[in-house]
Amino acid sequence: MPDSPLIAIITPTHNRRAALLRAVESVRAQSLAGWEHVVVDDGSTDGTVDALAAAPDDRLTVLRLPGWRGANAARNAGIEASRAPLVTFLDSDDVFLPNRLRDTVALFDADPDLVLTISSFEHEKNGVVRRVSNPPARLDAAGLESAIVGDLISVAGSAITVRRQALDEAGRFDETLMRLQDRDLFLRLARRHGARVLPDADWIKYTSPDSISRPHDGYVEAFSELVRRHPCYRHRYPSLAAYMVARRLLGRLLQGEFGGAWRDYRVNRASPSLGFSVPTLATAYLPGRRQRRRLRDALRAG
Repeated sequence: MPDSPLIAIITPTHNRRAALLRAVESVRAQSLAGWEHVVVDDGSTDGTVDALAAAPDDRLTVLRLPGWRGANAARNAGIEASRAPLVTFLDSDDVFLPNRLRDTVALFDADPDLVLTISSFEHEKNGVVRRVSNPPARLDAAGLESAIVGDLISVAGSAITVRRQALDEAGRFDETLMRLQDRDLFLRLARRHGARVLPDADWIKYTSPDSISRPHDGYVEAFSELVRRHPCYRHRYPSLAAYMVARRLLGRLLQGEFGGAWRDYRVNRASPSLGFSVPTLATAYLPGRRQRRRLRDALRAG
């Protein structure tokens, strides 16, 4: 490992040997050399560690957890084992484009007040690639909160780079959360810091049937917990929580997922932090949509 790495890359993995090797190679191919890469093997049984040992690199550290603890625990273990002042993340399914680290470090070097960047990406699924571009923005703390609460920017683990000190002060990743952990972290960071949102893609997100991210399962449960933990949803955005649930249910209904929509509605009704009835969801939909549009317009206006 280099004596003074400029940036640490943290990769949690569980039985993703082939994809992980692709991710690791994308780090080795970076135009910036001064990095450290910590791969945390979260109880894999597919020979992940042996595969990495076959291609040694003194900038690569492999931690092996004794059993499966979840991606957030693995991320935190990787953060703890790293030393660089900047921390970025690369999920084992994803790859960095060649200048990701060079360009990211340059941004932070040029702006000592910059704490967090959220980048854009290309998304490959079933052989189809689409570009997911966020609007360029320099957000203060209130703007970051609004962007996350309003779901105005695309958020994914491999898009994040943050200064270590701010990450430590915010409490790192909550290991009890299975979804929306990025949004939870951002909302904790937004109590003190803003962010820079980058429009240019600097990584590729690959989605496979067994990827860490899931498009539907458990979303309403996770959103309920997010609203419970962050009272700003209720206090400063009174219509948005109900709108987000209504939008979710409507989307599933339009896709013919009637059972899933009914299940999500029941989860919502049982939640102390949500609990929206059908009339409440219906009456909150348009006000919530208008509030979200106002937040989006403010984001685009800079």
